[in-house]
Amino acid sequence: MKKPSNLSRLMEYAGGYKYLTILSWILSAVSALVALVPFWYIWRIIREVLRVQPDFSAAVGIEQMGWMAVLFAVLSVIIYIAALMCSHIAAFRVATNIRIGTMERIVQLPLGFAEEFGSGRLRKIVNESSAATETYLAHQLPDKAGAIATPCGLLVLLLIFDWRLGLLSLVPVLLAFAIMMAMTGKEMQRKMAEYTNALEDMSNEAVEYVRGIAVVKTFGQTVFSFKRFKESIERYGVWVIAYTKQLRMPMMCYTAAVNGVFVFLIAGALLFTRGTYDAEFLLDMLFYIIITPIISVTLTRIMFQSENAMIVDDALRRIDQIMDARPLERSAHTRHPADGSVLVEDVTFSYDGEKNALSGVSISARPGETIALVGPSGGGKSTLASLIARFWDVKSGRILVGGADVRDMDKRELMDTVSFVFQNSRLIKASVLENVRLARPSASREEVMDALERAQCADIIAKLPHGVDTVIGAKGVYLSGGEQQRIAIARVMLKDSPVVILDEATAFADPDNETRVQSAFTAMSRGRTIIMIAHRLSTVAKADRIYVLKEGKVAESGDFSSLISANGLFAKMWNDYKSAALWKVEAEGKEVRHDS
Repeated sequence: MKKPSNLSRLMEYAGGYKYLTILSWILSAVSALVALVPFWYIWRIIREVLRVQPDFSAAVGIEQMGWMAVLFAVLSVIIYIAALMCSHIAAFRVATNIRIGTMERIVQLPLGFAEEFGSGRLRKIVNESSAATETYLAHQLPDKAGAIATPCGLLVLLLIFDWRLGLLSLVPVLLAFAIMMAMTGKEMQRKMAEYTNALEDMSNEAVEYVRGIAVVKTFGQTVFSFKRFKESIERYGVWVIAYTKQLRMPMMCYTAAVNGVFVFLIAGALLFTRGTYDAEFLLDMLFYIIITPIISVTLTRIMFQSENAMIVDDALRRIDQIMDARPLERSAHTRHPADGSVLVEDVTFSYDGEKNALSGVSISARPGETIALVGPSGGGKSTLASLIARFWDVKSGRILVGGADVRDMDKRELMDTVSFVFQNSRLIKASVLENVRLARPSASREEVMDALERAQCADIIAKLPHGVDTVIGAKGVYLSGGEQQRIAIARVMLKDSPVVILDEATAFADPDNETRVQSAFTAMSRGRTIIMIAHRLSTVAKADRIYVLKEGKVAESGDFSSLISANGLFAKMWNDYKSAALWKVEAEGKEVRHDS
């Protein structure tokens, strides 16, 4: 099946506004043809001057023809403005529909898609790729219609007055066009994609460098400590220099050809007249000298339009990366959870379809229980938690929440049943009240304040200049990682979901905030099923059941005492944890004694 053209695809997004796009092409073409009429009046003025010279006072109709030239020039501009008005209205509609379409698709995709794809990359595609289509439709396509109409009108004008000079004027045009096609062919399209990839790679590495700048400054390192960032800059530099050198000679030849029409006209004048000029030939010669610069302008416009067409092609390919991603399947039979229980049965999952991140994992949590997932890094703890919230769908096996398979639950109901507190919870630039109310937009102010109180957030509210109405991120108001965690816990409390997943929720909290966060956890856990992922093993000692994951499998399970008694992987992890904590205490004690 033949793939539809980029223009056809863009017109699908335009809907009824596509007729405005077509009208803009027609108006632009008419404007280009009308813009040639003043040159005919200029030719008539010159002819009249040559006819009466040296008695210029005998000239007839010069003023009238001059005003007619001005009139058609102004008319051409007005028609072109009308064309741009039509094209912009349609282009804005297309860009808006593309953004709406991609965002609707993102909402349908698994929640883990954004994490894997990259939120910055998604934002770049949604904003910049749609903006590229806007420029193409609003400016490039109307200009292309005008650029096609101009040579047609020029061809008529060039051949009417002196066909010999007209044909000579077309020789450099054909040369320039051949060079331009060589520069803007498939190789150029491939290079444009390489350029976009190199730029995107450098941009991503720059973001990672900025995020790690605190570490760089702390340890006195330089930018060269970020090897990938440095290498991405070097790759981009090598590519740009090589590409520039590659196009240097073709661009020189193109510029010489497109601006070399005067050489051919002078050569033609010498060849055709052999040194004998009459008034009629001189008149035609002057006309060609005046009008032929339009050729170079038109060809250059076409060249840049070809480049922009490739940019749009690349933009649509990137949009397709989102639109072609498979959304979560919707079950024909919706089921509702009966309680807060969680059951994972023989689940296997893979991110890339090859290596399994989880293999035959089974865990269970009864309503109101607290279970903990621990184990070495890369064991699959966060993956398992993400599957319970259906960030992804399992490869085999099943996950039941309240007795209902998560694949058979309505997405909104699943989100109301399972809440997630990440290790780096994010707050939007809004008031504390609105940040918490995101969990339940219909909640009253009193309900939000109650949730904040139970989440141990009273001290945070007290220090803010406008209390709960203070906008976070505005005028220097920022919260620490532990404080943001407590606000996130307040969200969960307001949402009042029966199942809560805590993914390293105290990872970035200082000792004071960790104490308050733990108190908030205790209040939150009452009556809820808690699934806790933790590296600090002291936080899981009171869990009803602990599952130790290693290499995507459950290595051990049981309560704290039984796992310690088993003297297996968990017991070794616990001993290592205690040794690390003791080393820290001793190191701090030595430092205190040294200072004293």
